[in-house]
Amino acid sequence: MRHRKKFNHLGRKSAHRKAMLANMGSSLIKHKRINTTLAKAKALRIFLEPLITKSKNDTMHNRRVVFSRLRDKDAVTELFREISTKIADRPGGYLRIIKLGNRLGDNAEMAMIEFVDYNTVYNADKPAKKKTRRRRKKATKAEETVATETQTATEEKSED
Repeated sequence: MRHRKKFNHLGRKSAHRKAMLANMGSSLIKHKRINTTLAKAKALRIFLEPLITKSKNDTMHNRRVVFSRLRDKDAVTELFREISTKIADRPGGYLRIIKLGNRLGDNAEMAMIEFVDYNTVYNADKPAKKKTRRRRKKATKAEETVATETQTATEEKSED
């Protein structure tokens, strides 16, 4: 039984899975966007988001913890220098997964995983939403007095 076993094993032994996720994580950090299968993208998000959270606090201990998981010096340097400054105010949800359809060879579900703050494709052409009012605007005092004066004037004319 696999009760309470949270992560996806991806059909690999643990050493292979850890190496694969480390390589994919360093590639994502370097290129900001990669294409992979949907299952691997979901596993990578679970693997990488805690490391990105650790990069917000730049200490030697956090660098060593992240390096022990990623095993790539250049990726760790880029994560702590550039990415952590850009995502400093974000409380979580650093990665976005976009489904791309099925692969031709084996019909596997493909996905693109990217950093939310390094977005150049997904929402680039959409303009900012214009806020609409749901309620009628209340009239000011001056507008109310003008409206009542015109209303009384029309009533007086209709009585004549």
